[in-house]
Amino acid sequence: MTNSAAFITAQVPYLRRFARVLTGSQAIGDSYALVAVEAAMAEPICDNPADARGSLYRALLAVWTGIANQHAEPARAADQNRSAVDFNLTAVAPLPRAAFLLRSMEEFSVDEVATILQRPVSDVEHLIDQAGEELATQISTNVLIVEDEPIISMDLQTLVEQLGHSVPHIARTHQEAVSLAHRCQPGLVLADVHLAENSSGIDAVNDIITSYDVPVIFITAFPDEFLRIKRPEPRFLLAKPYSAASVKAVISQALFFDMHAYGPIVQTPA
Repeated sequence: MTNSAAFITAQVPYLRRFARVLTGSQAIGDSYALVAVEAAMAEPICDNPADARGSLYRALLAVWTGIANQHAEPARAADQNRSAVDFNLTAVAPLPRAAFLLRSMEEFSVDEVATILQRPVSDVEHLIDQAGEELATQISTNVLIVEDEPIISMDLQTLVEQLGHSVPHIARTHQEAVSLAHRCQPGLVLADVHLAENSSGIDAVNDIITSYDVPVIFITAFPDEFLRIKRPEPRFLLAKPYSAASVKAVISQALFFDMHAYGPIVQTPA
């Protein structure tokens, strides 16, 4: 495998994650990522890895924005009194939402986002702020944290509560997770893959979602293992160590798509 091919291959999980969050569909997201990868394979790779990575996202966004624009709703005047229920994908698509995800989830710098979107830095800052404000209008919900490491569970609880949600329970094992989920019926589940007593967070989630549908974010130090085994699909996935911005962005996205019925989301390793 050439150096160019190896570099592009290493970026595929990140590109797939971004594409799937943008589209709300595993199949569509992967098809967009494939187009971007094929385009990159056909061109000489940039000497600067940051520029090369940015070019992959730029190629993907060129496909996505074109399709999003074809199906966009007519422009509407800003309405500060819109409720969360009235808020829909077109309100933040394509540029504000793309800018928000590139910065907070993919962790590009603002300058790099500006280059990818081919917009001035001042425009990008405005787009990110706009998307963040819109996403912050999500209706608060109960979040069940399934994590056996106390420090991590407390950190996740803090991040969740900073977004305006509540954490009624924290589970450490498969059995606790299923029992507590039936008790509080959370609007979101954050789950590790490996739990206390050698139990499985994946098995716990599978049991929970047999009773009712709920968005799930897996946060694990073993993303490769997660991708190799049978698991609930589609779900979000973040790798440890995570950033606060990434967790907050994915929580907002998970609830956004769940509330507005834009289909399932899968997220591959961060």
